[in-house]
Amino acid sequence: MSKDSEKQNIALYRKYRPQNFSEVIGQDHIVHTIKGAIESGKVSHAYLLCGPRGTGKTTIARIIAKALGTNDNDIYEMDGASNRKIEDARNIRENINTLPFDSKYKVYILDEVHMLTKEAWNALLKTIEEPPEYVVFILATTEFEKIPETIASRCQTFTFKKPNENILCEVVKDVAKKEGYEIQEGGAELIALLGDGSFRDTLSVLDKVISFSADKKITRDEIATVTGSPKITLVEDFLQALASENIELGYETIGKAVGQNVDMKVYFKMILSHLRYALMLRYAPKMKSEIEGNLSEHDLNFLLALIGNKPKTISSNSLSILLESYQSLRYAFILQIPLEIALTKILEK
Repeated sequence: MSKDSEKQNIALYRKYRPQNFSEVIGQDHIVHTIKGAIESGKVSHAYLLCGPRGTGKTTIARIIAKALGTNDNDIYEMDGASNRKIEDARNIRENINTLPFDSKYKVYILDEVHMLTKEAWNALLKTIEEPPEYVVFILATTEFEKIPETIASRCQTFTFKKPNENILCEVVKDVAKKEGYEIQEGGAELIALLGDGSFRDTLSVLDKVISFSADKKITRDEIATVTGSPKITLVEDFLQALASENIELGYETIGKAVGQNVDMKVYFKMILSHLRYALMLRYAPKMKSEIEGNLSEHDLNFLLALIGNKPKTISSNSLSILLESYQSLRYAFILQIPLEIALTKILEK
């Protein structure tokens, strides 16, 4: 297989993974601090990177290692889920005494460290507190609360933020363009919504959609078909049911969504997102130009028509009720029940 073919087969989230601090998006508070410290020679012996999955923790860890001038031979990556026992910790403790091959530093990147056993942590405690001057530890976790305080207190801790949908939308547009694809208005926003605050998941969705597309033009219907997300008409019909106070239409629309086997979480999020924009257009009309960049022309026109008669049910109270019901979605054994409850609360007489 040629190198070009291999490159084409690489998953998008790997292909477009940032290679240096300047390419990192959405984590400026971390980049500026760590980059500045390294440039001034103030290198910590241990970093603890915390935050949701897919937000760039491992990527930043590798960038730190490279910024320290560490070659691949002196970078050691381990997964805490599969190297969690005391024997694994002892191996690290023994190996750190070996000098780097051809770098100033040896860097140990330990991912998912919350999976380590108590015995493994105890074995690493002294090592992380006082490693040799040429060793740097970079720990990454999605569950900071499971990290022993004795370990956390010996590290410089950085908390990663979930990228917002605007950031993810721009990433989708940029990567799609680089791959030679054109996305229909509103398509990038939908993919960003499906990414759920994760760079990796967002690009994985785009990867799946690109694999399905045959003509280099990605439509919202194609995205809905590939991902199982609801078509926009289901969102519009639900919001229209709220605006017209037509509870029968609301239940009927939810039933259609269930019948089409759409992802109820995604459907809920699309309703929340569009209702939020409707409220912004209604109560802060000067933001229209800013909102236009996040919606297709069709979506914008629908929302403007929706708020035209100033319906009392397109309100912050309705948004609050929907948000509350969304939080209970994870516990619902019949997934449409939270949305049906929200509909009833909003429109009950």
